[in-house]
Amino acid sequence: MKFILGTKENMAEYFREDGVVFPVTVITAGPVTVTRVFEKSKDGYDSVQVGFGVQKKERVTKSSAGAMKGAFYKTLKEFRLKPGDKSEVKEGDVIDVTAFAPGDKIMVTSVSKGKGFQGVVKRHGFHGGPRSHGQKHSEREPGSIGGGLRTHVPKGMRMAGRMGSDRITQKNLEVVLVDTENNLMLVKGAIAGKRGTLVEIINR
Repeated sequence: MKFILGTKENMAEYFREDGVVFPVTVITAGPVTVTRVFEKSKDGYDSVQVGFGVQKKERVTKSSAGAMKGAFYKTLKEFRLKPGDKSEVKEGDVIDVTAFAPGDKIMVTSVSKGKGFQGVVKRHGFHGGPRSHGQKHSEREPGSIGGGLRTHVPKGMRMAGRMGSDRITQKNLEVVLVDTENNLMLVKGAIAGKRGTLVEIINR
């Protein structure tokens, strides 16, 4: 199992040798430092904790500083290991983008863009009402929310509300290019989130 943390930079076009072009997402991946290795015999589960990025000392709590072994990482994340998997790393090891290679199939987790409070047309794709014949400032309203004979709103009714800022996991993405000098990774397709969003990358 290979894993690393990174930040989403931007999207670009990648031209393959045969002339085929497709969209890619540019990710600054690592380096990350292993801060702790959890073992089932001692901690009850198998996991690897890594630190990523640099943070000001004033912004780190005392408890986090203790877990970071005196360093001041911006992010601490754990990667759970499946039953049977053994950790091949130990505390203090540094993992960089060289752990991955073009062609690897990865799973990417990130937080999507926050869009605030949105109506049903944008949030759920409702068509809204007709644009003529009696409409007055109600083209984008949801319409009836009752259940006909019922006197209450059914559970699960799609309505206006907060949209975005969801944790999204995308599977079977392909690594197209690995730039070891600049710690960059090009991943085929789009990845959820804005520029600078923390990205978790796993290859099982």
